[in-house]
Amino acid sequence: MIKKIIENLTFIIDRIYSEKSTEKLNKKVLHTILKNDLSAKLKDNEEEILFGCGCFWGAEKGFWRLPGVVTTAVGYAGGEKDNPSYREVCSGLTGHAEVVRVVWNKNKVDLSDLLKLFWECHDPTQGNRQGNDSGSQYRSVIYTTSNDQLSKAIESKNSYQKDLQKKGFGEITTDIDKDIKFYFAEDYHQQYLAKPGSRPYCSAMPTKVEFKDFKGANFKLNKNIWSYYNWDITHCILRGENTPIESNL
Repeated sequence: MIKKIIENLTFIIDRIYSEKSTEKLNKKVLHTILKNDLSAKLKDNEEEILFGCGCFWGAEKGFWRLPGVVTTAVGYAGGEKDNPSYREVCSGLTGHAEVVRVVWNKNKVDLSDLLKLFWECHDPTQGNRQGNDSGSQYRSVIYTTSNDQLSKAIESKNSYQKDLQKKGFGEITTDIDKDIKFYFAEDYHQQYLAKPGSRPYCSAMPTKVEFKDFKGANFKLNKNIWSYYNWDITHCILRGENTPIESNL
């Protein structure tokens, strides 16, 4: 009984902090593809997390296509300056990384699935760089919003490190932390690759090493989903359609 009360209190505290840790937009902005409010209050069956995988344009598209993802938004996190602009972040002086805020329905997709896409869609061993993009703003990060997320993120990193080393890769440089404030990027960056006239650009350099399992994993998506992400194809994210992948479950 006491354990249950503690778990409930922890959940409530995490939710309260999560709502305060996201800088709200000044106006209602709908997701270009998913049509949901980018800064809507989380529902009881939803969670959020921040991923940094290099340039946020391609990373965001990768996540919004996953079944069970409610909404995505690009922005900045991990630095010192409040409400930074894109130009300021690109200077490398703010300390912020380009990140994607992912909100998902826990009944349809698990954090394990999101972590699989995160680890596989870029090279997490490149430090302050991703492909042709160089600078601390392009570093690999996972910023969690609960202790459970933090634990799973760390376990997934430890597991993937072993698989990467077997393939000759070095140490993972991904920064993993909790309760890091998120600032929405400018409107024109939101779902950039789905907008008319956008420049088809993605600098991510997948290692082509499959992410398999980790302690505490609870994958929910069927294997067919991952056939839509073929890392053997150059700039796989760009070549895929903008529409969400349909789940057979």
